[in-house]
Amino acid sequence: MPTPIRSRLTALAERLPLGVPPADGWERLRTGYWTRLVPLLALVALLTHLPSFLRPVWSPDEGFLATQARMLADGGVLYDTVVDRKPPLLPWLYQACFAVFGSASLWPLRTLAVAAHLVTAILLASIARGRWGDRAGVGAGLLYLLVSIGLSPEDTQAATFEVFMLPAMVAAFRYAERRRWLAAGIAVALCSLTKQTGGAVLLPVLWMLYQDARRRGVRWIPALLKIGFGFTLPIALVAVILTKPKGFLFWVVTGSGDYATVGGAWLQMLGRALGNSAILIGAGLGFLLPVGRRLWLKHRHRPLPVAGEEHGSTTDLWMWLLSSVVAVSMGFHFFGHYYLQLMPPLVLLGTGAIATSAVRWKPVLAYTTAAATFFWGLALAWPGERLDRTTEVATAVAAQTTPKDTVLVWGMHPELYWLADRKPATRYLTAGFLTNYSGGKDGSLNVGEQFSMANAWQTFDQEIAKSLPEVVVDDSGLAPYQPGMIPKIENLLETHYEMVGVFDDTVVYRLKR
Repeated sequence: MPTPIRSRLTALAERLPLGVPPADGWERLRTGYWTRLVPLLALVALLTHLPSFLRPVWSPDEGFLATQARMLADGGVLYDTVVDRKPPLLPWLYQACFAVFGSASLWPLRTLAVAAHLVTAILLASIARGRWGDRAGVGAGLLYLLVSIGLSPEDTQAATFEVFMLPAMVAAFRYAERRRWLAAGIAVALCSLTKQTGGAVLLPVLWMLYQDARRRGVRWIPALLKIGFGFTLPIALVAVILTKPKGFLFWVVTGSGDYATVGGAWLQMLGRALGNSAILIGAGLGFLLPVGRRLWLKHRHRPLPVAGEEHGSTTDLWMWLLSSVVAVSMGFHFFGHYYLQLMPPLVLLGTGAIATSAVRWKPVLAYTTAAATFFWGLALAWPGERLDRTTEVATAVAAQTTPKDTVLVWGMHPELYWLADRKPATRYLTAGFLTNYSGGKDGSLNVGEQFSMANAWQTFDQEIAKSLPEVVVDDSGLAPYQPGMIPKIENLLETHYEMVGVFDDTVVYRLKR
């Protein structure tokens, strides 16, 4: 190779992030790195989430989405006759999978969930490799996949919103890092259309735009317009596709104010927040300790920057983590699956702390692998009493009805509709819409008929009046929305139904003849 060309390549390599070798290793990087890493990450993604295929349903969210998909397939209209407080992309994905593979099993969604974890890991590896070199890229991808099961199995093995939100969230950060502002805006929109809190990644995107404009002295308004256009275009297209765009705005944005309140259950909220935080910290302690050590040293001794740390610093990663913490806290529910949103920025912060210090990778990966092994075994041994009982109730409901009959489940476990393969009698698949009750808030404050969503009871009465459900399942137990505390439901049961079965604290009623 002529000397001038080699000199230019060497000079260029010196300006690239730490760990990227000069021209001599360029061909090796281009051809061999990803062909070796992607199969490894795919294998780890499959192994870590293999337990997800061992149960028909892991969480009520899966049951809700599966029931929604069947309703949509039967001609239901999203945000009209089929409602939820979530954006439309995942319900549509469930519907598409059911159309291709049938609606009897969630294995296609679980397969796509594994693929979503793999894409997230690859994107994180790409970010880490660009900042800290080859080894950091491998480490970031592996650390994410190992820690992605570091919560309750019900939160990490289910094919729910956060899992499918993460690839677009990480892509938005990656595009912004590379100053591809239009693509970053589109990725933020895809996040938001999967789950509203995914839009929090817009904060680090805008921060990187600000830093880029400040350092390079470029005009920031065109880039901001690109982000805005990329963000609004997909959302506008979805609103046009939906036949009820006003319903989309209400259910996704403006109609969840009462739902996103504490309702007096401060101790319960605090306990769940601290508990899930502690579990996640325990799962990721191997790479979180170097982050803590770096912060302590920086505060105590204020050392000079480590070689390679000057590349973009980690301020954008801290902004990403901060925005994710705010997103997890919104609504004050602190469910375990919310914490999946924290994992990508935490993994990158840990990777950076390891790559720019004397910490060795082997003990970090060894600890994280051991923690993942524990959570993997926990998933295999996870108690199945609740699922067994729900399956037993669903079998009884199916025996008491025909496929043409409708069913009303008065509770917070809509998976019963899907397991029984029976149509809901109303668009409100859980009692929460009619009482403002949330599965994460067991206090009785702000729970009752008067706290329902606007016009919900009028709509419910109209739907029930058209055709009384053949079976009503009271799955409320001792919750503050049990029939004795909700006069409309109590009167419905006393007037039209008789008890035909009791399964622990679940009661099955059938229409009187």
